[in-house]
Amino acid sequence: KVKVIPTPKRAIFGKNYAEVDSLSNVLKGAIYYLVSGHGGPDPGAIENYKGTVIAEDEYAYDITLRLARELLSHGAEVILIVQDKNDGIRDERVLELDTDEVVVPNKEIPLGQLARLKQRTKAVNDLYRKNKGKYQRLIVTHIDSRSKGTTIDVFFYYHEKSKKGKRLAESIHQTFAKKYAHFQPNRGYTGTFENRSGLYLVKRTLPAMAYIEVGNIKNTNDQRRILDPDNRQALAKWISEGIILDYSQSQGSVAK
Repeated sequence: KVKVIPTPKRAIFGKNYAEVDSLSNVLKGAIYYLVSGHGGPDPGAIENYKGTVIAEDEYAYDITLRLARELLSHGAEVILIVQDKNDGIRDERVLELDTDEVVVPNKEIPLGQLARLKQRTKAVNDLYRKNKGKYQRLIVTHIDSRSKGTTIDVFFYYHEKSKKGKRLAESIHQTFAKKYAHFQPNRGYTGTFENRSGLYLVKRTLPAMAYIEVGNIKNTNDQRRILDPDNRQALAKWISEGIILDYSQSQGSVAK
């Protein structure tokens, strides 16, 4: 039986989720930087859902918060690069849009795309250098935007020269494949993991990393995965299980 030990409250998760139970220490010693896509003046991909605009950044942020909470419960140190001080984890299907997200420590997110990418890359790399010698990984979460008729599974990117990044992406991918085989055995899973070294954050951030696309915000089938809070929680938990798998495999490894 798992011994549940309450840890100090963390206001960033909101009042209903602020208390994080300690479930294990399997990630003790690991540092994870979590970046949710877009934010501030940039909502990312948007779509009209039953007369209301829904935006990528709100759902990517909610999944990222849930992932942070999962990782903390297993002893990891977690740093949210993009933060919204008043949103917290939300259990609504339609998440209200706002523009008050900041990048740590408390920097306003600029309007220009390149400036935004540079800002969060610098935040990650500064922290990476500060924690030199420690086990550090980066997870970036986005929601894709394609034609309404395109259903996609969750897929993962890594840098072609990073063996550690590839292993991280592959571990999460393997976890998703097993989960789909168990929960939806007749559906099949077509999500992939592949190198996308040309993406700005993949190319320029220093920690080994996995870049995750969780679905197509414009597609009705994928919206079920994104809008349902239980599904967002499942996504976060499955990602965390893949991260735990990667960490366990990394111990004693000399892969670069």
